[in-house]
Amino acid sequence: MMQSPLANIPPVIKNLLIINIIFFIATYTLPGLELTARLSAFYPLAPLFKAWQPITYMFMHGSLGHIFFNMLALVMFGSTIERVLGLKRFVEFYFITGLGALALHMAVQAIELHAAIGSFSIANVDPTAMLSQDAVQTATDIYRTPILGASGAVFGVLLAFAYLFPNTELLILFIPVPVKAKYVVAGYMAIELFSGFGRFQNDSVAHFAHIGGALFGFILLKIWGYRSSNNMY
Repeated sequence: MMQSPLANIPPVIKNLLIINIIFFIATYTLPGLELTARLSAFYPLAPLFKAWQPITYMFMHGSLGHIFFNMLALVMFGSTIERVLGLKRFVEFYFITGLGALALHMAVQAIELHAAIGSFSIANVDPTAMLSQDAVQTATDIYRTPILGASGAVFGVLLAFAYLFPNTELLILFIPVPVKAKYVVAGYMAIELFSGFGRFQNDSVAHFAHIGGALFGFILLKIWGYRSSNNMY
């Protein structure tokens, strides 16, 4: 009898994988439900923001490549972390890092909005105020652009793997030699910081959400008393 490809995946990872795939299929097969607008996360003061979005945004993805690479990383690294932390604690870790990712992203949005229009809310701006075109565009983008995807929580998982198994060697695309996990994640964080502060044109990636997920992951591991290991997984 052929073994199921999900047989060796621990239960939380397996269920996260299934739920993400269901949400992705529903998004593109049931366009009338407008799931992207309903379940992605919007700036808290935007009209499209709903109380459930900080949770549901983690299960939404914008493209096949987006969900594929997030789920691949989740299975590859999350399976190990779930076995180390245990089922209940891994669930807590995953959702707290996802919420932390969104919190940092929205904090950065609030700072950018205040810098552009002098307020954290469009509603507080004097309608007679003469705002620059750039300020109006910034405010419009923040209010109308959703954040979606499991990337924030996945970056928390990546940080956990690098923290717990720093010397595990990984094969990275386009790099001909194995690289230790601690250097891979440190490199990712450097790229995310550079890209986040660089604010490059046409870059739609929520870099500070990735940083937030990793940051909250590190904080959780410290609070829970986990220590870095010099062993390879």
